[in-house]
Amino acid sequence: MPPAGDTRTRKPIGLTGFMGSGKTTIGRLLAQHLGWHFVDLDTRIEERTGLSIPAIFERLGEPAFREMEFEALERSLGEAAESGRRAVLALGGGTIVQPRSLALLRSAACTLVWLECPVEELLARCATITNRPLFRDEASFRRLYAERLPFYQQADFRVDSTGDPRHVVERILGLGIFERVIA
Repeated sequence: MPPAGDTRTRKPIGLTGFMGSGKTTIGRLLAQHLGWHFVDLDTRIEERTGLSIPAIFERLGEPAFREMEFEALERSLGEAAESGRRAVLALGGGTIVQPRSLALLRSAACTLVWLECPVEELLARCATITNRPLFRDEASFRRLYAERLPFYQQADFRVDSTGDPRHVVERILGLGIFERVIA
C-alpha cells in the first residue's frame, strides 16, 4: 500500500485527445486491466438525453452540448470521489478546451493523459466514421486539430496512441502513475 498521503491510486485518469485518437477503446482496455470503473462522457450524455451526439449538435448546437458535457463530467467526477471508486474517463475531444471543464478536472486532481496521434492517422481513422459532428471535411478537421493542439499539450502525460490499443495501454501503465502491487 502507498503511504497515507499518496493519492496516486485515488486520482481519476482522464484520457484526452482528438477525435479518432482511441480514447474510448484505450480507456475501456485500461480500466479493465486495472479493475477500475470506466466512464465514456459521450456515452453518458447520450444515455441521459436519449439523443446521439450528432443529433445534439444538430438540434441544440455546440454550446448546449458543452453544457451537457460539463454536467456529465461533474457527475462522473463526483460519483468517483463519493464512492472512492477509481475511474478512467474517456473525455470528449473538446472537453479540455472548455475552461470550466479543465478547471473541474484540475480541481479533482485528475491525471490527464493525451493520446497523441499524427493528424494523418486521425484523418484515416475518422474518414469512414459518420457520427463525428465536427468532422465536415479535411480542411476543417486539420484546422480544428491545430486549434485544440495547445490544450492537449497541457496534459500531464503524452502517450503515442498509434498501433495496437493493447500496446498503448502498456505505454500508459509504464508512466509510473499507478501503484505497484507486490505479491
